[in-house]
Amino acid sequence: MKVWPGNPYPLGASYDGFGTNFSLFSEVADAVELCLFDETGREERVELTEVTGYCWHAYLPEVEPGQRYGYRIHGPWEPARGHRCNPAKLILDPYAKAIEGEVRWDEAVFPYRMDAPDRSSGTDSAPFMPKCVVHQPFFDWEGDRRLQRPWHDTVIYETHVKGISARHPDVPKELRGTYAGLAHPAVIEHLKRLRVTAVELMPVHAFIQDKRLLDQGLRNYWGYNSIGYFAPHNAYAADRRPAASIAEFKEMVKALHQAEMEVILDVVYNHTAEGNELGPMLCFKGIDNAYYYRLTQEDPSHYMDYTGTGNSLNMRNPHVLQLVMDSLRYWVLEMHVDGFRFDLAAALARELHEVDRLSAFFDLIQQDPVISQVKLIAEPWDVGEGGYQVGNFPPVWSEWNGKYRDCVREFWRGEDQTLGDFAYRLTGSSDLYENTSRLPFASINFITAHDGFTLYDLVAYNEKHNEANGEENRDGSDDNRSWNCGAEGPTDDPDIRELRRRQRRNFLATLLLSQGIPMLSGGDEIGRTQRGNNNAYCQDNELSWYDWEEADEELLAFCRRLIAFRHEHPVFHRRRWFHGRVIHGAECKDIAWFTLEGEAMSERDWGEGFVKTLGVFLNGEAIPNPNPRGEPVTDDSFYLLFNAHDEALAFTLPGAPWGEHWARVLDTAEGWVEGEEVVDAHTPVTMDGRTVMLFRRAG
Repeated sequence: MKVWPGNPYPLGASYDGFGTNFSLFSEVADAVELCLFDETGREERVELTEVTGYCWHAYLPEVEPGQRYGYRIHGPWEPARGHRCNPAKLILDPYAKAIEGEVRWDEAVFPYRMDAPDRSSGTDSAPFMPKCVVHQPFFDWEGDRRLQRPWHDTVIYETHVKGISARHPDVPKELRGTYAGLAHPAVIEHLKRLRVTAVELMPVHAFIQDKRLLDQGLRNYWGYNSIGYFAPHNAYAADRRPAASIAEFKEMVKALHQAEMEVILDVVYNHTAEGNELGPMLCFKGIDNAYYYRLTQEDPSHYMDYTGTGNSLNMRNPHVLQLVMDSLRYWVLEMHVDGFRFDLAAALARELHEVDRLSAFFDLIQQDPVISQVKLIAEPWDVGEGGYQVGNFPPVWSEWNGKYRDCVREFWRGEDQTLGDFAYRLTGSSDLYENTSRLPFASINFITAHDGFTLYDLVAYNEKHNEANGEENRDGSDDNRSWNCGAEGPTDDPDIRELRRRQRRNFLATLLLSQGIPMLSGGDEIGRTQRGNNNAYCQDNELSWYDWEEADEELLAFCRRLIAFRHEHPVFHRRRWFHGRVIHGAECKDIAWFTLEGEAMSERDWGEGFVKTLGVFLNGEAIPNPNPRGEPVTDDSFYLLFNAHDEALAFTLPGAPWGEHWARVLDTAEGWVEGEEVVDAHTPVTMDGRTVMLFRRAG
């Protein structure tokens, strides 16, 4: 086989139409072997003799797309110093664009002897390891590009590539649960009719199936166990040919873009699938363990763990930062995704131990001409000390607003709390974001997400029911802030069933009529249930997959109209904060707050924790949302009423200057109001318990 010197960059395997350049970074290695495999598994090794800046490289003119490969790293085995090189173990390329197969769990994939963990194992792991695949980089995008939809117009739909189509009756069986399944016209049509603008995909980076779960007959469904930051997870590809997952993923993105929907990826750069010192050797651990991972200073044979998974990537080292940035740019430039949601993002901000908003990672993001221009969303916490960082991320970032979720759940289950907190959440959480020059889109508002109860279960269960996970119901959060409305789980009681339907409408109405960016958890719009399981990470089965046959069509219709209403009325998705004063020549303030009696809220009213009623005036004459030509945008003005009490109450609608006549638009006790039903100002309006009402100013 011909072996030419090649180049240190780009890292990974790069086919140029004539041959393939291979490059791998390792500072600790004494020697590196490139291992090529044929279809039978026969291995041929090529020693990489060219080293430039710790990058081991070669160009092989005879290697074409479809070639399977991996590496063997020769170097020190000194766990006490953090070094774990073991050439008996086949290592995945961190820059591999495609990975074929799964880990077959055998003692060979562990770098140590089972009877002596401090001693290296000499058993060859290659027969049990997935293989990297040289990919075909050429693809006809047909003019596709990132959509770049304005943040304030965004409605996010969080979903799982497999779960959304695995049971869809209109998707061909061979496509269900795949990238092609998500791109199928039946699924695309559902999303279009729902009018979401961005699809946020749970992890699609190549990940592994945990041995512990497989031993229990379970699987890693969520995928927060990454091992390849450039490779689409191969099990989600309907086309099983080597590296075909890349083109299939691109076709999915292109189909979603053609439907005017952005693609946001949930990415897991805080840890990898290799676990702690007793975990397998798959990639980084065998390449340069002490460089890629954060090790404890007292004992470098152990790992710092800010994620609860056994390890944390070391974001203080340049090549680790480069890996993450190269990965992000690849998914934007080559795969055309429109943004990222960063799992446990606080772990990425740790310098020594403290979370540092100005850490190197965020500095790189800020100055990068590609990544700084896409949608960036942080899950603003990790499991380490001081890891809860809601409101503390830099200006270009948006955040999952956990305080929004908690506050709105508490409000609708009737817990005592100050109305001021609820008012902040409803108007974009300026208390969290305004002081750092951020705008309302910094707040990603959500009621439910993949982690926790579904919306259906949130109003049907007081307690988690995770017995199917095999951990005796110990896993999953105990702090759910849910309310079962009077019975645990399914019930035939008509009053409880009706209350649950109303509560689901209350949550959706609050979410879609709040300032900030709403995120809908996929399946909530059709009443998806996990039967009380609030941690379905290992349930790759019908417990997690969407049940399209049992879809709640009434709830779906309500949700569709609610999202459409939000799009039609810019007063509910303003670009900038409310001022609480008269601006732009309007007759009255841009926002005003009222009591049950229709009187302006006083400081004392805000502090009453037992009060669960609130009126909000939103002025459509003063909207800071210019059209593309910079011209002012105006809208109707609205009055929102919230009643979280369990009993019906009489509200009084405010009069001039707020309005003389009000047309009822929405009542979550009944649904959308058809026709023009106008009520005069100062008129008492009876409002059922636990209800939202919306009025449009009619004069």
